[in-house]
Formats: sequence, C-alpha cells, structure tokens
Amino acid sequence: MVRIRLRRVGLKAQPSYRIVVADKENSRDGRFIEIIGFYNPRTEPATITIDEAKAYDWMMKGAQPTESVAQVFKAAGALDRFARFKKGEAVETLVAEAQAAEAKRNVNVRTQRD
Repeated sequence: MVRIRLRRVGLKAQPSYRIVVADKENSRDGRFIEIIGFYNPRTEPATITIDEAKAYDWMMKGAQPTESVAQVFKAAGALDRFARFKKGEAVETLVAEAQAAEAKRNVNVRTQRD
C-alpha cells in the first residue's frame, strides 16, 4: 500500500519535514517514490507547501495520507479542495485557488512581522 507521509529532515532538535509518497513497508526516512511538499512546524505560523496536483493524482490512485499528513492537508485546505475535485471540479481551478490562498497567507505573515 502506498502512503503519503512525513519524512524528517533538518538538524538535531530542529525538525522540518518533506511530504512524500512512499510504500508503507519502507522506513520513515527510507526510500520514497516522490516528494510532493514541505512542512516546517517551527515557523510561526507553520510553513506548508504542497504540490496539490500531485497530491490529488496520488490520492486518486489510492494513496492514503497518514494522520499527521491529513492534519497538515486540512490546515492548508487541501482536503476540502480534494473533496471538490472528486465531485468533478477542474484541477486547474483548485490549484489556482490553493496558490492564491498561499500567497494571501504569506502576505499576512509579512504584515504581522513588520
């Protein structure tokens, strides 16, 4: 079975994660099929970057997100958009919406810092 899960990267006590598609039998930091995103919980707010077109493609092929990845997807709004994708909405409009939401998040973060 193929899973979408987190792969730990970063220094000791400074974790960040890649969101990868991997076989269930492989270890956490072992062999993977494809990188589809990045998650850094140490920033305020957490940095989440997802290639949603790839994520939707893998989920349509049967890949199951782990509980932690499902939480990350939910925080980014990807799970709601995937439900709309399954109902028939075009991938291009959903990806454009995701990019707009990410740009808005980045603008809000910059204004909070200043």
